[in-house]
Amino acid sequence: MRSIRKFSACFATLLSLASTTYHQAAAATAYPSKPIRMIVPYTPGAGTDFTAREVGQQITKALGQQVLIDNRPGAGATLGHAILSRAQPDGYTLLLATTGGMVSGPALLGTKIPYDPIKDFAPVGLATYVPYSLVAHPGLGISTVKEMLEIARSAPRKLQIASPGVGTPNHIGAAQLMTRAGIELIHVPYKGGSMAFLDVVAGNVPLLIAGLLQPLPFHRDGKLRILGVGHSQRLKAYPDIPTIAETIPGYYNTGWWGIVAPAGTASKIITTLNGIIIKGLAQPEVIQRFEKNGFEVSTTTPDGFREMMANDLKMWKKIIVDARISVDVLP
Repeated sequence: MRSIRKFSACFATLLSLASTTYHQAAAATAYPSKPIRMIVPYTPGAGTDFTAREVGQQITKALGQQVLIDNRPGAGATLGHAILSRAQPDGYTLLLATTGGMVSGPALLGTKIPYDPIKDFAPVGLATYVPYSLVAHPGLGISTVKEMLEIARSAPRKLQIASPGVGTPNHIGAAQLMTRAGIELIHVPYKGGSMAFLDVVAGNVPLLIAGLLQPLPFHRDGKLRILGVGHSQRLKAYPDIPTIAETIPGYYNTGWWGIVAPAGTASKIITTLNGIIIKGLAQPEVIQRFEKNGFEVSTTTPDGFREMMANDLKMWKKIIVDARISVDVLP
């Protein structure tokens, strides 16, 4: 009797595995037969939206199915990443993965993150690098990083700095700014980049760490001032904007965005999507649009993206330790 039960259990397991393999193969063969959902872990209107729509357009043109953007902000981008980690691995739910959700957030929050950034996702490919910037409201009366430091040092814990949430590269960039420059700022976290940005435009918060897409037109109109970028060198499209490291040596805050699927997604689907992204983002007019908005197009293979995420997770952990950053550093 025990042997029969053991055989039945083994047979059921084999049937389950066969069923999974069959459905994955069928999905890969017929893919795509309906619209594809792309989760964006931030509010509408931010640079993540721009990137997701650019990538989505390339997928739509190549495969003939609409890519629907699904904004799921919250918890420093980890909410959207958690939703994707629980999705069916059929290729119909993708995610615009961000530095905040994949490496800096997990590096800072550890086991508080409800997913494993390496094991729970199937990387499709990198899309772009995202240099973050330090932005000031003109009411503060400054135009350089040096002038901001002078105010911060003369009045510790007087200046507030906004970010899209705890654990984001913006948040860690602000904490790194504090520790490297020896200043004290008050962190004001929001549920998404757009909300933080609007409060800074309104003058309710004087400083912000953000990507370049939103502040650039306001910078040109004098409604905001971009004091510097967190890249290792000045951007090709905006050489007049200095790096923050020119004033604060060693400062670095450049993120990236790319596409991932749930772990277990058929390799044929991953390969197909990766080829579309690499070919689509290599078009000169697409590169120009990215650069105009403060981004630098960069693509990888799925394996290259996985290796990059693993290496960056180690790098961000080191940055957090070296800068003595914790969730409580910026109250």
